[in-house]
Amino acid sequence: MGDPAGIGPEITVAAWAALRGSGPAFVVLGDPALYPGARMVATPAEAAGIFHEALPVLAVPLAAPAVPGRPDGANAPAVIEAIERATRLALAGTVGGIVTNPISKAVLYGAGFAHPGHTEFLGALTGVARPVMMLAAPALRVVPVTVHVALRRAIEMLTAEAIVHAGQVTAAALARDFAIAAPRLAVAGLNPHAGEGGAMGTEEQTLVAPAIAALRAAGIAASGPWPPDTMFTETARASYDAAICLYHDQALIPLKTLDMTHGVNVTLGLPIIRTSPDHGTAFDIAGRGRADPASLIASIRLAATMAARRAR
Repeated sequence: MGDPAGIGPEITVAAWAALRGSGPAFVVLGDPALYPGARMVATPAEAAGIFHEALPVLAVPLAAPAVPGRPDGANAPAVIEAIERATRLALAGTVGGIVTNPISKAVLYGAGFAHPGHTEFLGALTGVARPVMMLAAPALRVVPVTVHVALRRAIEMLTAEAIVHAGQVTAAALARDFAIAAPRLAVAGLNPHAGEGGAMGTEEQTLVAPAIAALRAAGIAASGPWPPDTMFTETARASYDAAICLYHDQALIPLKTLDMTHGVNVTLGLPIIRTSPDHGTAFDIAGRGRADPASLIASIRLAATMAARRAR
């Protein structure tokens, strides 16, 4: 359900309305009071049979009534419980994958949440030490090597090994979950003009180039270092399947500028499928009927497509 005071409940109802006739069918883990007209079910298996007529909900009760736009720390344990239950269902094969509505990290931190975000929490729940975050839209896929840390810290954390890890996990996921037989990766430089031969920084020579060489040695079609200011043009994007970027905003700014409406957050490297909308809780517009469900709908559809590919 994500944060119950955010836009998660209303875009979930809107996504059900859009998909009830065509599918894919889904079941919500949340408090039934958040979803007008919803029908409680005891197991996910019951969802498909009623999905065309009512939104199926597996009950995760809230401690306090949810007020749109007013997050309440009392409900943080229920938000966490919904993620944990969904993960257990996916690990057991009871559901094909999970789609997470946006959470408020600040609210969860107050309840003792010890992870930077969804991605790291799901890694801990599934026993994966280093999951990888991808943002995917029809026109672009991006993978940040460092994610939810300050920019100064991100540069300090950057290593050739971290770039190689992100590239390897991305290439494997593109082949398995996106049906791209021979994935092409474009690796960004860190500095302006990819360092201008060392005049504007040497990380391209000391970190990025060795990582690209290692990826190529492993049989992965990796290119770069690409100048970050030119690698997202329409012509450049046609030459690769995913961009490996070195920090959060280097990856997310171009994707959200190109197509925030249909962007999907995908966690790579997990034994389960997890997608999420590429936006936040939007407390400022929650409950006003203005929230766009397009990214959530895209997330549900992509999760179902990935599940079908893994099943095959």
